[in-house]
Amino acid sequence: MTLESRLQQISRILIRAGHEIIIPAYESAVLTMQKADGSIVTKTDLACQHYIENELAKIDGDIVFLGEEMSLDEQLDCLKQKSGTFWCLDPLDGTTNFATSFPGFAISLALIREGKVELACTHDPVRGETFTASAGGGAFLNGSKIHCSKEDQLSNSVGFIDFKRLNRDTASRFATEKIFRSQRNVGSCALEWAWLAAGRGQFIIHGGEKLWDYAAGSLLVAEAGGCVGDFSGNPLFPAASLSSPILSTCTHAVQNELKQQLAF
Repeated sequence: MTLESRLQQISRILIRAGHEIIIPAYESAVLTMQKADGSIVTKTDLACQHYIENELAKIDGDIVFLGEEMSLDEQLDCLKQKSGTFWCLDPLDGTTNFATSFPGFAISLALIREGKVELACTHDPVRGETFTASAGGGAFLNGSKIHCSKEDQLSNSVGFIDFKRLNRDTASRFATEKIFRSQRNVGSCALEWAWLAAGRGQFIIHGGEKLWDYAAGSLLVAEAGGCVGDFSGNPLFPAASLSSPILSTCTHAVQNELKQQLAF
């Protein structure tokens, strides 16, 4: 099976999950439960993960599955397979948005082989937008090729920043000094990555994203011509960890300016 045909298959699975599971639940009352780390989970997160895991097994039952709603031990066991191949899923990224009727959430899926992201798909069920990428094959939105912004000045840039996961001094400086044009915090890492790939912003700064938050998005941005790494500019793969600081930008020029700011 070619990468493109497999990408088409997983896109259809995510679109169906969005249409048949997420949207109907979004339009009704949502019951939330609190996880051990203080974040929330809904029955929709669990139902979506269960559905997608079963559908992926039909494509290739030998590929290991890692999902956000698995136990930490299960996730770590999957990561130990450094030379293996596994799916990495966030079944509903932006659960708080979803549970409070804010239309900013998505499903995000990556196929990781031998430490590198091979396929990526992020589906936004509210807007009907499906972002896809394959290694070396470019990034697309609903079948049309997308590119990162060509902006090369940080002062002209709009960024996606998660202030609460930055140290206090850095967060305060980024919030009060005129370092860039403006910032947004969508509440969905998957959407922020996809929108950066589509040129809807110029950078992402996040103090600690989980693997399922950044796996698919990192390939989308890389294939759209952007820069992907941690705060020092080091690549996220192949030595991916369960959690990593994120600095992703539209151009090397913006990346270099932000690295200096983060090292201040």
